[in-house]
Amino acid sequence: MSESGHSQPGLYGIERRRRWKEPGSGGPQNLSGPGGRERDYIAPWERERRDASEETSTSVMQKTPIILSKPPAERSKQPPPPTAPAAPPAPAPLEKPIVLMKPREEGKGPVAVTGASTPEGTAPPPPAAPAPPKGEKEGQRPTQPVYQIQNRGMGTAAPAAMDPVVGQAKLLPPERMKHSIKLVDDQMNWCDSAIEVPTGPSLPELPHVLHPLILHPFLHLLYLLDQTDVLVVGVLGLQGTGKSMVMSLLSANTPEEDQRAYVFRAQSAEMKERGGNQTSGIDFFITQERIVFLDTQPILSPSILDHLINNDRKLPPEYNLPHTYVEMQSLQIAAFLFTVCHVVIVVQDWFTDLSLYRFLQTAEMVKPSTPSPSHESSSSSGSDEGTEYYPHLVFLQNKARREDFCPRKLRQMHLMIDQLMAHSHLRYKGTLSMLQCNVFPGLPPDFLDSEVNLFLVPFMDSEAESENPPRAGPSSSPLFSLLPGYRGHPSFQSLVSKLRSQVMSMARPQLSHTILTEKNWFHYAARIWDGVKKSSALAEYSRLLA
Repeated sequence: MSESGHSQPGLYGIERRRRWKEPGSGGPQNLSGPGGRERDYIAPWERERRDASEETSTSVMQKTPIILSKPPAERSKQPPPPTAPAAPPAPAPLEKPIVLMKPREEGKGPVAVTGASTPEGTAPPPPAAPAPPKGEKEGQRPTQPVYQIQNRGMGTAAPAAMDPVVGQAKLLPPERMKHSIKLVDDQMNWCDSAIEVPTGPSLPELPHVLHPLILHPFLHLLYLLDQTDVLVVGVLGLQGTGKSMVMSLLSANTPEEDQRAYVFRAQSAEMKERGGNQTSGIDFFITQERIVFLDTQPILSPSILDHLINNDRKLPPEYNLPHTYVEMQSLQIAAFLFTVCHVVIVVQDWFTDLSLYRFLQTAEMVKPSTPSPSHESSSSSGSDEGTEYYPHLVFLQNKARREDFCPRKLRQMHLMIDQLMAHSHLRYKGTLSMLQCNVFPGLPPDFLDSEVNLFLVPFMDSEAESENPPRAGPSSSPLFSLLPGYRGHPSFQSLVSKLRSQVMSMARPQLSHTILTEKNWFHYAARIWDGVKKSSALAEYSRLLA
């Protein structure tokens, strides 16, 4: 207790000491406690002891620590802590887990898996290792895959619900085309809508759940697929040579069918009488064997020129004369086919027109430049063939006569074509042979010194004669009167079948430096057509023609 009679020395603590040290002008103050007792003097040692006790009391009152501890008796009974905590026994998994391995991308750490589900009671997967520092060189440590453990039916989130229409469309087989589709119209404009939204007679027969209005965003998926095993075959020829008929027989039709049901509409009798052309622009058709056929309008067509002159059609501003416009249209189509096709068939109905070969060489000259698929061949050899892509060129002699199948005449035809195309980079030899498909069984394989890709097809009307073949004369032996007459060549149907097998078995090289799927080919062809129309080489050639 303090001298003033109070049991709490810190009650007046610091303020009381300040008043004692700083007396007022009227002398020492009277600091009396509740008992009224007056204080006169305190010894120095007593003052220091009292100050220390008052400071301790003040600090204790400001913040009092609380210590939680067990009594010593209970503390001695507690067992020592174990060295490692024992993991609880994991329950047996209901099903066998699936381990998914993801390779680590180059220059990045392992991909962290956030959506992996772990069975109950199992420890979560360890965190991904940090990426190596920048100073560390690549290749010092092997690439470590990331494992994702996923259990079937245990804590997995349900996948997002797929649209049933989209799901059923993906499960459908490739749609079979029944008619050709316009790829380039008569105004030489690219038709994007032709592939995306088929209309008219080419509209496919869809199930009732796959209505065309519902499938409008992805109708182009019906015909073109995401696969790379595709062969593109184009055709060139003068007017009336039978290009559409040949392409229909190679793609989907047979000679016994009505020509009005062909996928590429052939020239009607009325059109022949008027001297007009049936096909305008470029028509597109793809078979179930994933072979694309491109039928084109006739090159250097007099009917198109007559239509331009008599109907007063306005020419594009870059062309001044109608015949220049017709020739440039033909060159654009030929240069386009030489770039986007694996095989180009040149159809002619008589042998031969020298202007046709001059036209082919001009189209090859103005052909768009395309990168070579094999860079090694271009670097090793300095020839121009290694830096450009050139398709296979097949010469089809349609409406061939009996004397055209004579071996001597056949050798002359091969020799002339080889001399006319000697300076061409087009692959016009070495990929098709009539000798190898047993059309001439009596000729040895080395009968032709320079065999080119030439194939002969007789008149299709000769099939009607096979039903009632000419008989031998009545003066001959009765045995010979029962035999059919000599035709000098196999039947039209067998020759078309052999031609189809030869064309479909041709090599399918890359059209560009990348491998193209069917859908990629369509966009690549659209880009090539736009480049052909804007070609500076064609523009310069057109200026020279004018």
